[in-house]
Amino acid sequence: MRQIVLDTETTGFNPRTGDRIVEVGCVEILDRKLTGNNFHRYVNPERDSDEGALAVHGLTTEFLSDKPKFHEIAHELREFCQGAEIIIHNAPFDLGFLNHEFQRAGLPPFVDHCSGVIDTLVNAKELHPGKRNSLDALCDRYGVSNAHRKLHGALLDSELLAEVYLAMTRGQNMLSMDVEVEASGGAQLVDAGPLGEIIVIAAADDELAEHDKVLAALDKGVKGECLWRKYSLQG
Repeated sequence: MRQIVLDTETTGFNPRTGDRIVEVGCVEILDRKLTGNNFHRYVNPERDSDEGALAVHGLTTEFLSDKPKFHEIAHELREFCQGAEIIIHNAPFDLGFLNHEFQRAGLPPFVDHCSGVIDTLVNAKELHPGKRNSLDALCDRYGVSNAHRKLHGALLDSELLAEVYLAMTRGQNMLSMDVEVEASGGAQLVDAGPLGEIIVIAAADDELAEHDKVLAALDKGVKGECLWRKYSLQG
């Protein structure tokens, strides 16, 4: 299976109010292996970035002024992603911009050229409900080094997300996806590691007798057969 991990950087938050893409980064995964066949382009958005967006990606109007416009890279991007499954963190944001840019270039929506889309933010929320699921948080959770990430960059973020995605979907080899134990003497958490062989220890006769007394008391309390006894007999 061919998959493309994709990220964009933009001038702001809403393509409908004139914001544009300033960078596209794609990382290819083939049969769950990184191929090194990546796609990366800076784009001249023909406008300034909002202050908030500029603080995130650091791509100035001056730097982008001699870069190709989106319609000049659209066909190349389409060919690179054609027929692949696209992996994006917070997919509606990037897809909204990509579909808008493709429309401006006179092309069908970007999603029409892909076989499907995986939103890793949705997946992460399902796996880790109630926890932070930003890309940085997922890097920390899955042991992916992001120490070199000072600013957001489309290719760098795609490379990080590719490693996170492969770690997040590598298969469950423990009872919990987040088995952690607290280190003694502090609040630091460490990975408990995969479980070893499960050893089953049978109850002794005296323990079984005490258990039966408890069940008998429960039977008496409900004036019949308690649920524990009922379902243990079914099992």
